Amino acid sequence: MGSSSIAERIGEFAAAATFEDLPRAVVDHARNLALDSVGVAFCAAGEPFAERARRAVSRFGRGDHPVLGSPDRLSARDAALLNGILVHGHDFDDTHIGSIVHVSASALPAALAAAVEHDRTTRELMLGYILGLEISARVGLAAHGGFHRAGFHPTGLAGAFGAAVAAATVSGSDAAGIAGAQQIVGSMASGILEFLEDGAWTKRLHPGWAAASALTAAGFAAADWPGPRAVYEGRYGLFATHLPGQECDTETIVADLGQRWEMLGTGVKPYPSCHFTHSFADAVLAVREHEGLEPDQVTDILCRIHPTAAAAVCEPLEGKRRPRDLYDAKFSLPYVVGACLQRGRLTLAEFTDESLTDTAIHAIADRVRITDDPDSRFPEAYSAEIEVTLRDGRVLTHREDVNRGHHERPLTPSDIERKYLANMRQVADEPTIERVRAAVADLGSDRGARDFAEACATAG
Repeated sequence: MGSSSIAERIGEFAAAATFEDLPRAVVDHARNLALDSVGVAFCAAGEPFAERARRAVSRFGRGDHPVLGSPDRLSARDAALLNGILVHGHDFDDTHIGSIVHVSASALPAALAAAVEHDRTTRELMLGYILGLEISARVGLAAHGGFHRAGFHPTGLAGAFGAAVAAATVSGSDAAGIAGAQQIVGSMASGILEFLEDGAWTKRLHPGWAAASALTAAGFAAADWPGPRAVYEGRYGLFATHLPGQECDTETIVADLGQRWEMLGTGVKPYPSCHFTHSFADAVLAVREHEGLEPDQVTDILCRIHPTAAAAVCEPLEGKRRPRDLYDAKFSLPYVVGACLQRGRLTLAEFTDESLTDTAIHAIADRVRITDDPDSRFPEAYSAEIEVTLRDGRVLTHREDVNRGHHERPLTPSDIERKYLANMRQVADEPTIERVRAAVADLGSDRGARDFAEACATAG
């Protein structure tokens, strides 16, 4: 059969990995990411999109798997699906910067569902979660930003492979089974960016679908269902079919596995909007604060941005000036700039129906212009530069070369805890907040994964 394929090499690595061999920094970062993920899931659980998701999955029956921040009891796959939607629904969840993949939103639901289904400990849960984070990031990195350019959502594609590794590992599969889960999930990995055209909700579904597909693939692999060996690198593999003619580096997926941990490049979001807008939010808020600016002083705001990022948050520009719904607003650079300059902040309160119709925000959005940024560090970082022209003729320039939350400018554990508390206090009482925080802090112990899942659910 020749040399091992990429999926087989990953299978061998994951099957041999132990929690005890993981670097302390990797485990600590994963625990911080889990705290952030659970917090944003709780915050999303009462939103209209969450209620519609519940109605959709309830058609398929009930089960015994708890759901984050919710009283629901679902099958393993439906719990993973709904958990992925909840973690990702506000677009406030973590992102691996270089790969542009929301890694936790599929890896955590898949690992959790498998761990509860197979009565694993939180130590086994954490190992699977971390491996899922790592493989999701590496698959996305191999594309060099190409998935976005081709119109695919990397979270739906790369996330499915990482989640498959997580699910198969936690389920107890051997190297062949973990390889097989990837080989099979390649036919299920999906997600297109057409939601950018009208603010549709499909993006919210992608990581949950990736997690549910991962559990399905792991189950079929465990039953010895053959999948294509070269699912990544083959003639009709992931990269050849999704990125024809584009330069990809599939060796990135397996290079230095276990020695270099890409998941450490996963950033926690400071703002509940598309990551491509974050440096601009910081830039506008910095100029506003340092100069004591009032919105009516500003006549023009020129934003320099990388073309790939601009395609997501700036095009078509006139449409982005008036987002059609709250989700559309999260992918609108003019709206984000307008909200930051007008209100001096960018929180979930800026993504409400009232904010969407705020004519003061609209007035600033109309003054936003877009141009290419030749010095952008995209996709390694999400850079921003603004030139703010004032009525008195002054021009104020501010550049954010690296977005906050990037591993070069990480949010501290205290920052992440503050974000967790802010999200949780919108929807939960203090005993619940402390119960969940203690459960996350105990991840990696001999405690049962079901106990963790129960602690992160709510009573009916």
